This record gives sequence, structure tokens and C-alpha cells, in this order.
Amino acid sequence: MEGPVLDIARILAALPHRYPFLLVDRVVTVVKGERIHAYKNVTFNEGFFQGHFPGNPVMPGVLQLEALAQAGALLAHESAPFDPSQKVILLLAFDEVKFRRVVSPGDRLDLHVAIERQKGSFWRLAGQAKVDGQLASEAEIMATIADRKEQK
Repeated sequence: MEGPVLDIARILAALPHRYPFLLVDRVVTVVKGERIHAYKNVTFNEGFFQGHFPGNPVMPGVLQLEALAQAGALLAHESAPFDPSQKVILLLAFDEVKFRRVVSPGDRLDLHVAIERQKGSFWRLAGQAKVDGQLASEAEIMATIADRKEQK
């Protein structure tokens, strides 16, 4: 059974990221305990396009990976709910990273993340970012849910 779509308000409630570092605009599908499909609308107004690269704007691969990690965090939150004021999901590693095509302004970066394994607070996820059905980047993602440190 597929879960509800997450709009930006629910995304903001689950993730600590904010502009300009929030890289998920909407969640299309969530199958709790299995997979998520979210997307990022890539626009020319993104600050990173000023320097990456002038005259030939390309979304940095590291930001594609971050978008996948944020989608994975939303999947973890929906699959094993935690209080974001008390807990935070932390990225541990990326493995098997591959970049397949350029992501440019005007593209919609579709983020597909599936749970490969979850044990306790540790998560291993498989992520693929696609544009128009073509693979742009992929990675295995490892993360953990940890206590949030007090802000001083």
C-alpha cells in the first residue's frame, strides 16, 4: 500500500535542512519500509550555478548525492517515525557512486531510494537520481538515526 504524498510543509517538519540546502521539493510516492520517489526541480536560480560552471551550468554531483540522502532521510522518517526535535538522521557513507549524465537548469531530478537493509538505527539505502527516465547518478547510502545535540 502506498503512503501519502509529502508536500513541502511535511518535508520541512521531517528534515532539518532549509534554503538553500533543502534539495527535495516534493515526495511523489512512499512505500513505508521499502522505497520513496521524490523530486528536486532544478532551476537556473540555484546559487551554485553561478560558479558551476559559468556559461555551462551543471548541477554538482555532490548535490545530487545530497538530494538522494535527503530523500533517504524522509524514507527513514516515514518508515520508522522519530521526533525530529530529538533525533536527526546522519549520513555515514556513500559507496558505489557513479555519475551518468549532466543535470542542468530546467531538469526535474527524480530521486528514487530503496531500503536495502535496516538494523537498529543503521540504514543502508540504494539511491538513483534520474532526469527524463535517464540515470544521472547513483549510490549506496549509509546513515544512522542519532540523538540531536543541544544547540548553544
